[in-house]
Amino acid sequence: MKIRRLDTRSENFVAELAALTAWSEERDAEVSVKVADIIRAVRGDGDAAVLAYTNQFDRRDAPSVAALEVSHERMQQSLNAIPAAQRDALQAAAERVTRYHEKQKQDSWSYREEDGTLLGQQVTPLDRAGIYVPGGKAAYPSSVLMNALPAKVAGVAEIVMVSPAPASELNDTVLAAAAIAGVDRFFTVGGAQAVAALAYGTQSIPGVDKIVGPGNIWVAEAKRQVFGKVGIDMIAGPSEILVVCDGKTDPDWIAMDLFSQAEHDEEAQAILVSQDAAFLDAVEASMQRLVRTLDRGDIIRTSMTNRGAMILARDLDDCFVVVNQISPEHLELSLDDAEDWAKKVRHAGAIFLGRHTPEALGDYCAGPNHVLPTSATARFSSPLGVYDFQKRSSLIGCSPAGASSLAKIASVLARSEGLDAHARSAEYRLFDQE
Repeated sequence: MKIRRLDTRSENFVAELAALTAWSEERDAEVSVKVADIIRAVRGDGDAAVLAYTNQFDRRDAPSVAALEVSHERMQQSLNAIPAAQRDALQAAAERVTRYHEKQKQDSWSYREEDGTLLGQQVTPLDRAGIYVPGGKAAYPSSVLMNALPAKVAGVAEIVMVSPAPASELNDTVLAAAAIAGVDRFFTVGGAQAVAALAYGTQSIPGVDKIVGPGNIWVAEAKRQVFGKVGIDMIAGPSEILVVCDGKTDPDWIAMDLFSQAEHDEEAQAILVSQDAAFLDAVEASMQRLVRTLDRGDIIRTSMTNRGAMILARDLDDCFVVVNQISPEHLELSLDDAEDWAKKVRHAGAIFLGRHTPEALGDYCAGPNHVLPTSATARFSSPLGVYDFQKRSSLIGCSPAGASSLAKIASVLARSEGLDAHARSAEYRLFDQE
C-alpha cells in the first residue's frame, strides 16, 4: 500500500492538494441518460416500471410492488430477533440521536410593532419525507436512525423508507432500526427507480416532499434530476476524513481512525496532517501493519493508494490552513486543547475534539447526525438535521395604521420598478386611512 506524501512548503502544494481532493463534478453522460429513462418510465408506468427495474437490477422475482413492502409486524419481528446486545445498542443510539436533535427544533415566533402590525415566522413540518438507506455492499442500520429520527423530531407526519434488498435478502438490524425509528412505510426498492417513485409517487409508493439519504452514482444522479419536484438534502460524494494530529497520539489509533472511512469504499478519502514528520512515518508503519488484520483490507488499500495522503505542515497553525482548504466531511482534532483549536475551523461537516473522540463514535451513537456535506460542500452546507424537515412561512399582519405607513414606502418602490398594480394595491390601504 503506497500512500502519497505532500508538504505544505512545496511550491506546488496548492495544486497538488487540489488534484488530490478534487472529486469530479462531471456527470457520467451514460448514467445521466439511463437515469432519465428510468425516471420517465416510473412517471409514466408507476408500479409496473418500479417492479420491472427492481426484479431486473436486484435479482428479485416479486409479483407486485405491494410484495416489496415490509410490514410493521416484520420490522418488529426483526427487532425481537436480533441479539440483545444489538437491540440495546440500537436503542441507546436512537435515544442519543433523538436527544441531540430535539435541541435543533425550531418553534414559530412573532412580534408586534407599536402600531399593531404583526410580523413573524410560522414553522411547520413536512407532510411526508422519503429516506434512502443504501444496501448491497453493507447494511447500514445507523443510516436508518440518522435519517428517520430528525424527521420524527420535526413532526413529519409520514416517513417512507426505501432500501434495496438484492436477491430478496433482508437485514434484520436494518429492519430493527426502522422499527425503533418509527418508519411508517418501508419498501425494499433501491436505485434510481426508488428515487423516482418517491418523487412522483406510484400506485403503491406515496410521493414525498423531500428525499434524504446517501446512495451510489445512480441514486445521486436521480436525486439531482428530481430536485425541484421534491426537495433533497444534498448530492453526496465519497466519504472523507481529515485528521490533524500533533504527534502525541498513539499511531495505531490514528491509523485505525483513517481506516474507519477508507473502508467505506474504494473512492473514500483519508488524509492525515501533522507538523511532525517522524509521526507521519510512525502512522504509516502502523497502517501497513494493521491493514493486514482487517476484513475490508483490499478496499482500504485501494482507497489509501488512490486518494489517501499524509501532509507535512510547517506548524499547527499551518495545519488549519490545510483544513480550511479541504473543508472535510469529518475532521478529527487529535490535539491538546482541541476545543480552542476548533475555533480556527471555518469549514467542516463534523469536528471531533481530542484524542478520545474517533469519528466512528459520531457514525453511530454520539448524537449529531452522520449525514454530512462532502466534496468541500461544507463551505456552504450543514449536517442533516431537524431543520431539513421543517419549513418556514413568513407572517405579516398589518394593522390599519401599519398598512398606511408601509403603503407609502411600497408605493414609491413599486413605481420605481414600473409595477403600477403593486403601487395601487398598496395605495388603496393608504387611502383607507385618509
